[in-house]
Amino acid sequence: MPVGDAVRRTAPREKAVAAVRNAAHATKWLVLGAGTAVLALFGVSALIVVGLLCLVGIGVVLLGPVLTVVRSIADLERRRLSALGHPVRSPYSHIPTESREAWRFLRSDPGPRRDIAWMCIHATFGLVVGLLPLELLSNAVEELSAPLWWSSVPSGGATILGGFVTVDSWDGARWALVTGLCWAILWFALPPLLLRAQVAPGIRLLAPHPDVDLSARVAALTATRAAALDAHAVELRRIERALHDGAQNRLVTVAVLTGAARQALARDPSTADPLLERAQQSVEAALAELRSVVRSILPPVLESDGLSGALSALAAQCPVETRVDTRVISRCPVALEAIAYYTVAEALTNVTRHSGARRAEVRVRQRGDELVIEVEDDGSGGAVIGHGSGLAGIRGRIEAHDGAMRVHSPAGGPTIVEAVIPCG
Repeated sequence: MPVGDAVRRTAPREKAVAAVRNAAHATKWLVLGAGTAVLALFGVSALIVVGLLCLVGIGVVLLGPVLTVVRSIADLERRRLSALGHPVRSPYSHIPTESREAWRFLRSDPGPRRDIAWMCIHATFGLVVGLLPLELLSNAVEELSAPLWWSSVPSGGATILGGFVTVDSWDGARWALVTGLCWAILWFALPPLLLRAQVAPGIRLLAPHPDVDLSARVAALTATRAAALDAHAVELRRIERALHDGAQNRLVTVAVLTGAARQALARDPSTADPLLERAQQSVEAALAELRSVVRSILPPVLESDGLSGALSALAAQCPVETRVDTRVISRCPVALEAIAYYTVAEALTNVTRHSGARRAEVRVRQRGDELVIEVEDDGSGGAVIGHGSGLAGIRGRIEAHDGAMRVHSPAGGPTIVEAVIPCG
């Protein structure tokens, strides 16, 4: 069979499989959204009851607990949105339990009010939208299979189109196939659109209010700016120390040996050759150290092979058996790739020196507008980000780019170093 014919036959099949996979994925998350919508419905009912009780003064006591319930339901939706690639940060850190403080908190902080507004929308619109794909799928299955069972049910029992049309003949069964096919097409096409509609209120309302987020953002930028300046100063000191203790000392040695060789040429030319040989060796060592310093600033392998190739080369040099799994859709800015490279390099250095591990795994994923890096080993655990350590310096560089770094290393292992860097 010609290659072109095989490709033409395979392409529609792959598209059909992709359509089914997308529809099933969207249906799954819509149904999970319907679950949070049911909880939101109970939350709205509780709010109405507490509101009515507040009219007689009793409900104020229940305000703190019901706001805690509202936040718990909203946090479940935030977790679902994060899993769908829409990370939404919680707008507040705690909810007062004392009645007066809870009432003051509700009046002054827009966060709980936005959560309540989302609950009202999600408990109605989100619930209907979440259950609609199941209705489409069940109608499609029922009506496509109607020719197999319509004759075995009592008269008038076989219906299509939600019970409005009765199937009592083979002509009706054939019409059921047509309507079932229409339901199936709707199930293929609508769930992704419905999912976007269902998550839109949560993305807009569950995030911090723009005014509140702006003040928090200013504080975060002030902290990350200080961290960036510290990281920059540490990097400059490292480069200065490397040049002073390495290449500069060797060049001084070259100058001394060259002067001694000149004097030896005037007295005894035969003794000048060993001095010149030592001077040549010192020059070569100085050049090697200069190349090492340059590579530590920005590894050339990143420019030539990209992040995936650079990490594979790094893993090949690691004494511990290391597996690399890189799934990056497109090239990130060079500065971010360098940070990712040095994060993995420092983590593997700690694996080699301190963990006692036999195996390590490096996983790099591009999740939306974020670059997620994980380095896991099967060592003894107990790793911490201490002041002045290599991981602390890497964390400072990551936070300077609005990223975050975490280390999970219980006693006995395993150790997981995770870094998340925005790369939009």
